Amino acid sequence: MKSFRRTLAMISAFLLFFASIGQAQAAIVSNDQLIHQVQQANDKSALLQTIHRADVQQQLLAMGVNAAEIESRINQMTQDEVAQLNQQINQLPAGGDGLGIVILVFLVFVITDVIGATDIFPFIHPVR
Repeated sequence: MKSFRRTLAMISAFLLFFASIGQAQAAIVSNDQLIHQVQQANDKSALLQTIHRADVQQQLLAMGVNAAEIESRINQMTQDEVAQLNQQINQLPAGGDGLGIVILVFLVFVITDVIGATDIFPFIHPVR
């Protein structure tokens, strides 16, 4: 019985020793690789945050698209696709269309009419 335990202990020791060899792999990771990985994670989270905004949710519902379905599709996208989509979103105009610019120009003309610098609108009488 004593020799059986001794043999079992020796076999266990050898198995544990050989099980630990070859499993640990280390490699040097450059700063560029780390930055790239962090950027990829940030791109995906920024895209998911855009999807979770209330106004985007309303637009998706108006189009008959479920936000959970969009989220699962985003999670299946490659990192290049996510980066390209984020780039396209960032290039969109902030106001969505030119309505904001038209309103700004109209207000500028109204103010200049009120102070008497221009006379574009006949219904506005300048302050004297």
